[in-house]
Amino acid sequence: MIPLSPGLYAWIKALHVIAVIAWMAGLLYLPRLFVYHADAAPGSQTSETFKVMERRLLKAIMTPAMVASLAFGAILALHLSPGLWASGWWHGKVFCILALMAMHMMMARWQKDFAQDRNTRPAKFYRFANEVPTVIMVAVVIFVVVKPF
Repeated sequence: MIPLSPGLYAWIKALHVIAVIAWMAGLLYLPRLFVYHADAAPGSQTSETFKVMERRLLKAIMTPAMVASLAFGAILALHLSPGLWASGWWHGKVFCILALMAMHMMMARWQKDFAQDRNTRPAKFYRFANEVPTVIMVAVVIFVVVKPF
């Protein structure tokens, strides 16, 4: 572990928070685009517009933000005191991060389906999927701030 000065640690923490906000914005917005896209006729101008929006959101914002979140988070995690690695709140947070990554991967798959006009799911499915990242985000914040266990 490379020691970090307090100033550098604060910058890495700030960059981590910024990246997480950008990633969460995408995780919350992309399924909303899918809701509307599911109701658009394949091949229509509306459908083609959603394809561009979804691709750009995923490739230009969400994926880089996820990578940055994980990279900065890993640097911060390496500087946790050894006792925290065994804490229940830390395990809960890690589980939630894995769940957010799984959601990201599922959304990437759904985006490919839409891009190839192969979506078979109704808008209602994506309305439900839109709520999952919110629930996970709430859990992460509680784990990190409240540390309930």
